[in-house]
Amino acid sequence: MTGTTPGTPRVLRAMNDRAALDLLLEHGPLSRTRIGKLTGLSKPTASQLLARLEAAGLVVATGTSEGRPGPNAQLYMVNARAAHVAGLDVNERRIVAAVADVTGRTVGQFELATPGRRADSVVRQVTDALDGAVKEAGLTRADIHRVVIGTPGAFDPSTGRLRYASHLPGWHSPTLLDELAAYLPMPVEYENDVNLVAVAEQRLGAARGHDDFVLLWNEEGLGAALVINGRLHRGFTGGAGEVGFLPVPGTPLVRQVVKANSGGFQELAGAQSVPRLAKALGIDTPQQPHAKAAATLLERAAAAYEQDEALTELLGQYAHRLATGLASVTAVLDPGLIVLSGGAVAAGGEVLRSLIQSELAELAASRPRLVVGEIDRTPVLRGALERALADTRDEVFDTSR
Repeated sequence: MTGTTPGTPRVLRAMNDRAALDLLLEHGPLSRTRIGKLTGLSKPTASQLLARLEAAGLVVATGTSEGRPGPNAQLYMVNARAAHVAGLDVNERRIVAAVADVTGRTVGQFELATPGRRADSVVRQVTDALDGAVKEAGLTRADIHRVVIGTPGAFDPSTGRLRYASHLPGWHSPTLLDELAAYLPMPVEYENDVNLVAVAEQRLGAARGHDDFVLLWNEEGLGAALVINGRLHRGFTGGAGEVGFLPVPGTPLVRQVVKANSGGFQELAGAQSVPRLAKALGIDTPQQPHAKAAATLLERAAAAYEQDEALTELLGQYAHRLATGLASVTAVLDPGLIVLSGGAVAAGGEVLRSLIQSELAELAASRPRLVVGEIDRTPVLRGALERALADTRDEVFDTSR
């Protein structure tokens, strides 16, 4: 057959090597016999595979199996020090950096406060945050194979400038990416923060096994990630998923949305709308930033649902507002699954999810299943590490070269 290349012994060995490494990542330490059974390889071939991977520094022997009939078997695991990656989660107040080894275990983390609007300090802030995490991991910059940085908005692929995030000071210089590349010796990738939450949920959380889903994020701002055929859909300028700008019924039409850094859906159902709703219903509203105030109110409302009339009404009205925007998203994308994530919406838990599901059934033609996200601790950072790990493993685990 033309256009195909027959599998050479080297390529077939590399495929078996990668399969074994993936099994070790999934299951933890395994014996030669167990690897052979899981891969379908004979014992001699499995032995040769392990010897090859051990010589390449990709696996290490670690103890022996116990509690089974017969002699104890040598166990093998992925060599955690074969590669390290870093992820950064950036917002207008701080940068959180973390380093993970090739198994995915976080080995260092550092948070750098970034107050003020000093536009000339972004490179220093990024490198300081990265160096803090690297130092905690007992490594150097040279040990890091790849960095993934998550920010609000998205870098326009045609201009290299950050769009849809006017609230992030210092990140809008047209030369910023070149300056960071000059300071950092490893490959650096940039991704929208909500997209990275979707990466984390798809690989570790509520969207596992799903190639098509929408993730709705509601914390400081309202946004979405769109995953189609297993891939993030970013759009022409990287702005796909900026659903906060979506015009919706129930709010005045917002014009010059990029300049205003807001839009109809954001005004209707963003975190700032929850305290306003609460005040209108006569509910005591905590004096906190909008995201924290919204999470506190929604958590109270979920706990008191059908017991406190005002709090029950708050939850119902907010569910209707979220469903209004989701109905438009559903009409265009027809997803089978919608993941609800971010502190301001996750605080409502299963009660809020159920109310949104019921409202959406009235407003949308199709019936996507709604679930609450499962990655509730630093999801942007976890997604950045998972993204960096996927590409780095493809490089480091490739034994065909």
